[in-house]
Amino acid sequence: MLARAEGLQSKPYASARAFLDAMEKAGPGCLLLDICMPDMSGLELQEELKKRACPLPVIILTGHGDVPTAVRAMQAGAQDFIEKPFDSEDLMERVHRCLDNEARGRRLDQLRQEASNRITRLTPRESQIMELLVAGRRNKEIAQELFISFRTVELHRAKIMEKLETKSFSDVVRMSLLHNMG
Repeated sequence: MLARAEGLQSKPYASARAFLDAMEKAGPGCLLLDICMPDMSGLELQEELKKRACPLPVIILTGHGDVPTAVRAMQAGAQDFIEKPFDSEDLMERVHRCLDNEARGRRLDQLRQEASNRITRLTPRESQIMELLVAGRRNKEIAQELFISFRTVELHRAKIMEKLETKSFSDVVRMSLLHNMG
């Protein structure tokens, strides 16, 4: 009810196993897990999600909170840990924060994938020259290091920017950094 009142869609699951069975169909979002759930605790589910590389952020809710449990949840990757009873506004603020973080993560993953797809268009020589350019080398230094002409480096640089569909060299650097993050 809280989620719907905030204009968010939500879907309850009868158990952790029910969620795991339906996980492939789950879209972007945030999971609210209780420590005490049927068939598997929230912490056990969280560990299983980590094994399956599930990207959904987790908020752990519990009426039986203690410091070791909170530490375990956070070490396993929970975004937040809330003790019951909780304030509805506080909970929804934390849910919105998780959703925002998840959306940023998805966008970053998209950008990384796009950068990698574009960088695979480069020839081995273009990749080599791009790495040297990104490392801060000047065209003249690259020409000397690779035993090619200054003009050839300039042509490769132009081709790199064309294949990467960039307008400036700072975009090339950004794309290289994104590619190397993945």
